[in-house]
Amino acid sequence: MPPNTTATSGDKPGKSGRKKGRKLRLFVLVLVLAIIGGVAYGAYWSISTVRASFPQTTGSITLDGLSGPVDVERDGNGIPQVYASSDEDLFMAQGYVQAQDRFYEMDVRRHLTSGRLSEMFGQSQVKNDEFLRTLGWDRIAKTEFDTKLSASTKKYLQAYAKGVNAYLKGKDGKDISLEYAALGFTNDYKPTEWTPVDSVSWLKAMAWDLRGNMQDEIDRSLMTSRLGPKQIADLYPEYPERNKTIVQEGKYDEQSGTFEQGGGTSGSGGTSASGTSGSAAGGTALQSQLSGLYELLDDLPTAVGVNGNGIGSNSWVVSGEHTITGKPLLANDPHLSAALPSVWYQMGLHCRTVSAKCQYDVAGYTFAGMPGVIIGHNAEIAWGMTNSGVDVTDLYLEKLSGDGYLYDGKTKPFKTRTETIKVAGGASKKIVVRQTADGMPLLSDRDDELVEVGKKAGVGTEAPDRGDGYGIALRWTALDPGTSMDAVFAMDRAADWGDFRDAAKLFDVPSQNLIYADGAGSSGNIGYTLPGKIPTRAKGQDGSVPAMGWDSKYKWTGFIKSDELPYEYNPKRGYIVTANQAVVDKDSYPYTLTTDWGYGTRSQRINDLIKGKIDGGGKISTDDMRQMQLDNSSEIATQLVPTLLKIDIDDPDVRQAQKLLEGWDYTQDPDSAAAAYFNSVWRNILKLAFGNKLPKELRVEGQCLYVTPTKSTSAVDDTDKVRECGQRAADQAQPDGGDRWFEVVRNLMEDEHSDWWTTPASGTRPGAHNDMGKLFARAMIDARWELTAKLGKDIDTWSWGRLHRLFLKNQTLGTAGPAFLQYALNRGPWELGGGEAAVDATGWNAAGGYGVVWVPSMRMVVNLADLDKSKWINLTGASGHAFSAHYTDQTDKWAAGELLPWAFTQKAVEASTSDTLELKP
Repeated sequence: MPPNTTATSGDKPGKSGRKKGRKLRLFVLVLVLAIIGGVAYGAYWSISTVRASFPQTTGSITLDGLSGPVDVERDGNGIPQVYASSDEDLFMAQGYVQAQDRFYEMDVRRHLTSGRLSEMFGQSQVKNDEFLRTLGWDRIAKTEFDTKLSASTKKYLQAYAKGVNAYLKGKDGKDISLEYAALGFTNDYKPTEWTPVDSVSWLKAMAWDLRGNMQDEIDRSLMTSRLGPKQIADLYPEYPERNKTIVQEGKYDEQSGTFEQGGGTSGSGGTSASGTSGSAAGGTALQSQLSGLYELLDDLPTAVGVNGNGIGSNSWVVSGEHTITGKPLLANDPHLSAALPSVWYQMGLHCRTVSAKCQYDVAGYTFAGMPGVIIGHNAEIAWGMTNSGVDVTDLYLEKLSGDGYLYDGKTKPFKTRTETIKVAGGASKKIVVRQTADGMPLLSDRDDELVEVGKKAGVGTEAPDRGDGYGIALRWTALDPGTSMDAVFAMDRAADWGDFRDAAKLFDVPSQNLIYADGAGSSGNIGYTLPGKIPTRAKGQDGSVPAMGWDSKYKWTGFIKSDELPYEYNPKRGYIVTANQAVVDKDSYPYTLTTDWGYGTRSQRINDLIKGKIDGGGKISTDDMRQMQLDNSSEIATQLVPTLLKIDIDDPDVRQAQKLLEGWDYTQDPDSAAAAYFNSVWRNILKLAFGNKLPKELRVEGQCLYVTPTKSTSAVDDTDKVRECGQRAADQAQPDGGDRWFEVVRNLMEDEHSDWWTTPASGTRPGAHNDMGKLFARAMIDARWELTAKLGKDIDTWSWGRLHRLFLKNQTLGTAGPAFLQYALNRGPWELGGGEAAVDATGWNAAGGYGVVWVPSMRMVVNLADLDKSKWINLTGASGHAFSAHYTDQTDKWAAGELLPWAFTQKAVEASTSDTLELKP
């Protein structure tokens, strides 16, 4: 009798257990097969999508519009070198190749510059688009293209666009990149053709991110709600006399009205940053308007990734008399916020024969979306850039009157235009943009609350009656059509110092420190020049705080002439360093360039490293230049550690951490426990001394920032705490730990009982007191228990790299896309050394934690004795395709401080070539 049956009851036979098991196993099998099938389908979709978007790098492709064949030779890192026989073919091929590797990135950027992000990403980007439409970058770029640029530059831009469009022809989004395939799930967006204006607009975005001290203007004005003039001056100290300016051997000649080489002082003063200029518009109207503007700026995406206080760059050049090669060496490493892919794209552009028909033989770092080379070298010269920080923006509080605004007692009408913002998956939105007669857009129109606040708020005694309220307008040099695109091509083909200076005169925005080297003569030549359209202001006005728009005396009076701008050529010392420090001694120059220089921490360290080598009788090599780029010593540690070691600590656990600082050489290596503890102490000093004393707009409030784990509290990760507070607070929290704060603390240490040293009371801790030693002691205690929570109680396991990690995130879907997409698009972490204001400037925001937020975005060392012995590296790789072998293939080497060989001559390029693609007409 079979099991589980009844012979006598007459009931139906029962179901066998074996049959049940078989059915269960069958169900599980079907489920597993369904899952496997789904995964397989997803994998097939992903692989097919990824493969469809990979560039063809071998064989041949026919492109309509070429006049002759073009060769694209890629090395083992996928870096392309393009060879053509005409300028137009060269730049058309550049457009095609960059689109192969980076079109999605290019497309996102052009939507940013034109205020059309909502077309790609929907409702979430409408506010950003409103602000960007108000600035009107693409409108200005079109005027530039139509009226300002040379005929040859227009031809190159048109050729570049033709190349991009040749790549796009016949392709759907999924054939271009994984990101388009993902976007296809949520909207029907399709890429459109590239235009020359798309490329020119990119320069406006770059200028915005490098615009100078606008954030400091806002900060200083917001500080007046809580701080007095002396306290604000404490937070914006004078440029330190001990730190060298860039130009040391030149001087402005008042008789000729030009800047002259030689005869200057070696002084190192700078422009005051006290923020006490009489140009400030007072009162709560401005406070409220600026608070709202903070919100707008916080959400705005960065273009080249330089949003954040403390960001800078390094470049320096050493004359051949001090180098092993006998010819100059030039180094550059711009510091930008970490991006994936890197903002830079390495490339060589070579005419097979340099002639009037084909004028270029240049290689270096380009922007995907723009023709030419931005930083690099040609066959004759090399150049680098750092942000000069000169003040080219001013904010004006405008008195609104009916449909216009008040100016010198009269009402003037606004210029207006209507903009329509298309929104993926939603209804379009129309906005009205208002501008003053001289073209200043009214930024405050982009927030309804600002308008209401302006109507209700009181203002200072110098302001007119309230009436209809107040608004904020922006004056900015980049809102005027210019010639910077002409400058790019002029620099790319410059053959000597004279050509380079002429090219620099065309580079109106953004204003950059330009360093130069050539190999001519016995030891070559080195130089520096400051280009840019830099405003002049009325006597007594310095642009440090917002001004009163209703009074003409606060308007710009003109622009500094190019012959008046500082420069230096073959200085006697034999080297030039630029790292965002003051350009020239304030006492030897009649114009205020800015009130907000970097404070010279990095530049002085580089000066000291070079001078130390030279004074010791040594000659500098390419590898010496590389090692200088990796210098991670902490200047503020040299000031603070001796004081910290004198503090009597009772707690044995904290004393154990304090001992880490004994004998520490102040280097911030990734495996250094001392660097981890010191930076935590530094962070806690800033929080205790300044965090709760600043206006609420400039800090993270409450427990999100100010509660630090102790023995009796549970460990809470700072990243989570900051996230709970909102990302805006994390990004904009002050203080940020940059070298301005180094100078602030250094100066305040001279007064041990300054009010800034008042320690906030907290729970059972001691009450408030203004004693520097006690505040430092509490910072050491808090740091010990913060790191215990983060890294464990055993200090032998601590390391700076475990705190100081770099994550690379795709800037669109890698931050806001579905989790599986973020996993596919993002990379990291890397444990890094370096830190705030170190030469190896792996920056972190003291308010938001220790994670790396900006980095040396690339590094290069150019050898003018043999260009093929130059070296370079990028943060990520050549490709923007997430599963390409060249997506982040340079990052491990970059993190380790290595540089790649940089082939330039055709023989060297051919020896390093892995793939060759022929583009045929």
